Amino acid sequence: MKKAAVLFALFVLVIIFTMDMFPKREENISDEYSDFSGKITMIQEGRYQPLNYRYQKGMWFTSMDYAEILAGKTEDEFSAEVRRRFQNACMMGINTVYVQVRAFCDAYYPSDIFPPGQYYTDTSFDPLKIMISSAHSLGMSFHAWINPLRSVTPEELNILSDSYSFVRDYRDSGLLKETDGRFWLDPSYSETVSLVCDGVREIAEKYNIDGIHIDDYFYPTTENSFDNDEFIRSGAPDIAVWRRENTSCLVGKIYKTVKSVNPQLLFGISPQGNISQNMDVQYADVEKWTNSNGYCDYIVPQIYYGYENSECPYTETVAAWENMIKAKDVSLVVGLCTYKYGSTDEWAGNGADEWINRTDIVSKQTADILKDKKINGVSFYSYASTFENPVSSEIMLGGEIQEIRELLT
Repeated sequence: MKKAAVLFALFVLVIIFTMDMFPKREENISDEYSDFSGKITMIQEGRYQPLNYRYQKGMWFTSMDYAEILAGKTEDEFSAEVRRRFQNACMMGINTVYVQVRAFCDAYYPSDIFPPGQYYTDTSFDPLKIMISSAHSLGMSFHAWINPLRSVTPEELNILSDSYSFVRDYRDSGLLKETDGRFWLDPSYSETVSLVCDGVREIAEKYNIDGIHIDDYFYPTTENSFDNDEFIRSGAPDIAVWRRENTSCLVGKIYKTVKSVNPQLLFGISPQGNISQNMDVQYADVEKWTNSNGYCDYIVPQIYYGYENSECPYTETVAAWENMIKAKDVSLVVGLCTYKYGSTDEWAGNGADEWINRTDIVSKQTADILKDKKINGVSFYSYASTFENPVSSEIMLGGEIQEIRELLT
């Protein structure tokens, strides 16, 4: 840990003395909105003007971070730590943050719909408002990241307050499905779609966010028992096709909800990197979403693979996503990971030891992305594994962050 701290201190000093403190904005958006696909639209008077970049350089901040920076902390302590972390990302060249604000039908902001998240212990202040303000002060776009379907455990639901509409409406409704000890929302129900969209609308109307972002938690199981009764009642001939249609309906409604609040807000999806696993295991129809307008503005597949991965080699997987996207208004951002550094990649086959043997994978992938004209951005999972994790961050702070910054700026 001491070694990592020394390396980080040296990294910060190099940046301060040799480079501009923060990444430059690619566009002047004081009078116009520059949307992610590159079109220019005049903003309506009196409506928040989102801050978004034509080339997105993103980073994920997970709800797990709140255990360290929010739980038991005062407003000033939280604000200072958020500022420090956003500054670190900004110095690396990041211009967009995806910050998880709902992971389990909870909220890391004052909500009428969802109860406070596990680590939101002092509800006298608003963490989301603080994070948005801090990101914008550094010139970074803020996308509120939610998990639409993953919910609380049965034990948690039993002790939650009825003052939140989700708890009142769902506790005894029979609409929640239990899988592996956790409840999930079933997207085949119109009530589920309405709940998710109401939650999205609550965030988009109350806060000056720049986008809504969802990740890869769609259907939690392939077992028919999860929703067999609903499938039978639907009269549909194929359960896999039916489930994909349910997911697409939900995604399309989220998109419409976002645009109904502010047409210039972005809606992005981050599915897993394996296309067939999306389609056949999680029933996420990424082909439809990237071949038709009206589902998302950008897609960030989690291509968390090394070059030597036997099942999903990095280069070939990126090419597959590029070739699949046909909709003119859907932009491709490639999601990379830093958490695998220093660890065995057990599902990579012949490439299992690649993340142990090499310390330049992410910087090389970033360089490849920046050369590719079909790609509109790059994002990194996650802040913690890049700057805080005792194994992966030591490799990142030992040179990878500086390499990536030089590429991004």
